[in-house]
Amino acid sequence: MTSPRPDNTACIVVDIQERLNPALHQAEEMVENSRTLLQGLQALDVPVAATEQYPKGLGHTVAAIGGLLGGAPVFEKTRFSALIPEVQQFLQSRNIENVILIGAEAHVCMLQTVLDLRAAGLGVYVPFECTTSRAPANKANALEQMRAACAVVSNVESVLFQLLGDAKHPAFKTVSKLIQ
Repeated sequence: MTSPRPDNTACIVVDIQERLNPALHQAEEMVENSRTLLQGLQALDVPVAATEQYPKGLGHTVAAIGGLLGGAPVFEKTRFSALIPEVQQFLQSRNIENVILIGAEAHVCMLQTVLDLRAAGLGVYVPFECTTSRAPANKANALEQMRAACAVVSNVESVLFQLLGDAKHPAFKTVSKLIQ
């Protein structure tokens, strides 16, 4: 697994949707932490894509996240794993080796995506505060399973500073302000 750098890393936002979010444990905190991460990734020019699980029923990406996606592609899906053909093409066309994965639910769509990404040989980083489930125990169990699959369960600050690599990076001040 190669170290994550802005040129070999992408972020996939998994199913942070209008009708699903209210049922999730600590959803507001998850959204705020995801916003911080996404703003840092923008400063680092890390590509982002999003998925929406059956948006006809679950609604679209919540506005607080959708507003940060800019022109990022948003792919509809019915599979639980977000590694659908459109996402595979998104990653392959950018020669992505590492994926930062954020979203819901930790024990269903996130876990299945982690397993599929690892099976495809990609490094996976999951900031623990950027995922949740309806039940906290399901999130905890999912994070254990992700670790067992050799995903790196990390946090927003660690992921952003790992991508920065050096305080001399042009985005250092921007990222530092985000996490203070």
